[in-house]
Amino acid sequence: MNYTLNQLKIFLYITEYQSITKAAEELYLTQPAVSIQLKKLQEQFPIPLTEIVGRRLFVTDFGKQIAMAAEKILAEVEAINYQTMRYKNMLAGRLKLSVASTGKYVMPYFLSGFINKNKGVDLMMDVTNKSLVVKSLEENKIDFALVSVIPDHPKTNQVKLLKNKLYLIGSTRLKNKKPKKTIKIFEEYPLLFRETGSATRNAMEGFIAAKNLPVYKKMELTSNEALKQAVIAGLGYSIMPLIGIRDALNNNEVEIIPFRGLPIETHWNIVWNKSKNLSPVAQGFLDYLEQEKDQIITNDFGWYEQY
Repeated sequence: MNYTLNQLKIFLYITEYQSITKAAEELYLTQPAVSIQLKKLQEQFPIPLTEIVGRRLFVTDFGKQIAMAAEKILAEVEAINYQTMRYKNMLAGRLKLSVASTGKYVMPYFLSGFINKNKGVDLMMDVTNKSLVVKSLEENKIDFALVSVIPDHPKTNQVKLLKNKLYLIGSTRLKNKKPKKTIKIFEEYPLLFRETGSATRNAMEGFIAAKNLPVYKKMELTSNEALKQAVIAGLGYSIMPLIGIRDALNNNEVEIIPFRGLPIETHWNIVWNKSKNLSPVAQGFLDYLEQEKDQIITNDFGWYEQY
């Protein structure tokens, strides 16, 4: 047997995505390069690893067994690499995070210095909505989560990072059509919401309910970026986190509309399960945050204070 670790890694991606094209995209390789490596791996075995049925690729039962073995082999190799780095007194291992979708504008700034300083740390960061972030915490799949609302379950420890401020915003295209009384916006224009389970949606719905505001029409979009683009296009108004609209404000594509009770203010928090035993990498990241978070906020989010 002369298969390589690279071939096993490529085969794992093919197994996961059931597609050479998708595996190539995820690995940043060309489709022919992935096909060649699959062919070379297949040559090591007398039994097919994959089969094509109706122009679709399927992994055979034998191929699935090989994929399971490959996953164990690659995990052991990764562990050897980490152990080598630790022996050299380097912090090494995986840091796994789940981030509420708007947090993608926040978390990278609190990670970059730590990751660049510790070359032996690999980062895995999932960006999704709040409900799935909490599920990852409950199932102990991650080290930390970034949320703007602390979950009731599971019980967590937390480190407070940056303010999360939500404003009523609209497109500058609608500036001349905007009603003189802001409340008329809620009565006469569509309101754009995030999907159910989003912390932004929960905050928006809570505010509307508390103020007993009328809602003319609801539209739902499943990402913060899609919501922002819809607002820019003039599809309606929304209550959105300031952190995600900086460029649109600078480009005069949207405007903040003053309204009583706004902004809604919460905080972005790094949270982790109280019962979790933190790895050396996870503890190292916490130590880094405690030392550097104030300076990061000053350097990277100074613009935030003008709003």
